[in-house]
Amino acid sequence: MNTVRFNARELCSRKLWQLVNTPTSKKVTDEELVEALTELATRRNYLAQLQETGKLEEYNKGS
Repeated sequence: MNTVRFNARELCSRKLWQLVNTPTSKKVTDEELVEALTELATRRNYLAQLQETGKLEEYNKGS
């Protein structure tokens, strides 16, 4: 069985932003979500939007 490892560094910021804003009913694991948030915060892309939506605070509470 071939499995694909999620690597946030391989995705553009727009795709990471879409992943972070995916409804919870979609198949996004907590690990993938944290990795996407970490990568966006590192790149400082969408940082204002992450703060406005509270996603960054949710991530910081979970770590």
